[in-house]
Amino acid sequence: MTASVDLAPSANAKASRFETVLIKPSHYDDEGYVIQWWKAWIPSNSMACLYAMVQDLQQRQVLGEGVEIGLTAYDEMNTILPIPKIIKQMKDNGNCGLVCMVGVQSNQFPRAMDIARQFRAEGVDVAIGGFHVSGCISMLPELPLDLEEAQSLGISLFAGEAEEHLDEVFLDAYAGSLKPLYNFMHDLPNLQDQVTPFMPRELVQRYDGVISSFDAGRGCPFQCSFCTIINVQGRKSRYRSADDIERLVRANLEQGIFRFFVTDDNFARNKNWEPIFDRLIELRENEGIRVRFLIQVDTLCHKLPNFVEKAARAGCTHVFIGLENISPDNLVVMKKAQNRITEYRKMFQMWKEMGVITYAGYILGLPTDTPETLKRDIEIVQRELPVDLLEFTMLTPLPGSEDHKNLYLKQVTMDPDMNKYDLEHVTTAHPLMSPEVWQQTYRDIWGWYYTDEHVARMMKRNITYGIKPVRIWHGILQIFCAMEYEGVHPQQCGYLRRKVRSQRRSGMPREPALIFYPRRVVETISVYGRLGLYAWRMHRMRKRLQKDPSVKNYTDLAITPVIDEETEDLEMFRLNDSSVAAVDKAKRQADARRKHEADKASAA
Repeated sequence: MTASVDLAPSANAKASRFETVLIKPSHYDDEGYVIQWWKAWIPSNSMACLYAMVQDLQQRQVLGEGVEIGLTAYDEMNTILPIPKIIKQMKDNGNCGLVCMVGVQSNQFPRAMDIARQFRAEGVDVAIGGFHVSGCISMLPELPLDLEEAQSLGISLFAGEAEEHLDEVFLDAYAGSLKPLYNFMHDLPNLQDQVTPFMPRELVQRYDGVISSFDAGRGCPFQCSFCTIINVQGRKSRYRSADDIERLVRANLEQGIFRFFVTDDNFARNKNWEPIFDRLIELRENEGIRVRFLIQVDTLCHKLPNFVEKAARAGCTHVFIGLENISPDNLVVMKKAQNRITEYRKMFQMWKEMGVITYAGYILGLPTDTPETLKRDIEIVQRELPVDLLEFTMLTPLPGSEDHKNLYLKQVTMDPDMNKYDLEHVTTAHPLMSPEVWQQTYRDIWGWYYTDEHVARMMKRNITYGIKPVRIWHGILQIFCAMEYEGVHPQQCGYLRRKVRSQRRSGMPREPALIFYPRRVVETISVYGRLGLYAWRMHRMRKRLQKDPSVKNYTDLAITPVIDEETEDLEMFRLNDSSVAAVDKAKRQADARRKHEADKASAA
């Protein structure tokens, strides 16, 4: 989808025009075709931030009195890029402008480069920013080859965050003197009173359910070795004010948009979480504004007094939780010591009691993982934890993470193709699984979790909590069916896959039309026919369970209230020696707390 506006048209006859084109690139599937949809599921916060900041540049007349800034935006996840049209748009303006490749992740960098080459061949200025550029510059001692190639083509690289720094880039571009690198990694801005993220409705309506996005804060205090965010956005909590959030909510409401994906990597560690929740609660309960959103949190968020309750009152309908694993050994390897297995069941139950759908990430490919241990662990999760939706990812040494840096410095072999760094492809060796076994296990694990039996169990649990099972039905169609039928991770999925014969990865031949189109018709009928039958079968299951009066009294181990988590007898607690040790440690800490509280009471 494209949104195009002329911002503050010049009243001055001598005014020139500076064309700005924002592009959020997608990436290629295994056949080299761009992954894109009629409607995508997850909006781009980077796009929303840059869109609003470019509007602000015009309002402040940064390029000079009367200089008009044209602004056009495309998200390739839901739009076929009109590259010839953009080139003509730039040439008609004397190439006075800038194409900004926004929020480019490592797996999107090859696609971004293929797009950028076409613009550079016509003399159009291009800048690339996002997690790949920032992560590499943050963690590596030298530029990797793909970034060097970009600079050799005259592409400008942007590392860091654009707030407080975009003026410099646009002034240089307007003067025709873009620098090869803008590195602001050591100058991360505060977020209070900054321009708040915004996308016009014509862009937003191309996402599922007309959903926009914003970040209420950036930075995370934890040290997970697989994470890029802590090395790109830092470990210090930087946050927007409650006034900022209210302002962006009201701006979206004027367009009829009230659903949001809050992109904070860990909203529970946003130091301003309570004032933000309180303001959203005020808007909902005093003004009747139906704000709804998804947040991402850690597994200890429920220990913050009132966090879960206020999240639900503020409009949180779905929560994504970094569960990652149930083995303490694996959690230690990932430097995820904040995840305490003794807290898992209680934490999930608290969210369910507030009517929130729980959605968790689970990582496979840790050093002790095998197909057998993973299948065993998934069956334990099914029985013992009331989590609803699980999303599986491969442990991947993403550029910008500590894992990637360590392997790079040790010269351990990693796949050089950045297109595979999408958390669903093998990119380095595993000590116990061959690449073929690891890849197949990743495909199989979705089916191990989303069995018909377990889907029915999830629906029954939610009915018991007073939550409509249609929400589970909708969730499994998005999460499970993305991999099962479309063959892509849910975070890069959408509705109705598009494949454009002419937009194939550079170096791969264009298929003949008489082969491409008939095969595409067969693929589409096969995928959506099978998906439709599955959706109908799950719909019938849902209706049957809703009509069964006995389901309201359903119970199982996972939803049995936790009285004392340290004394529970769960299989998860007996997985291995480290599991037993973790439980023993939790018991000692609980005993010490109780003794301390008793001593305080006696002294009083």
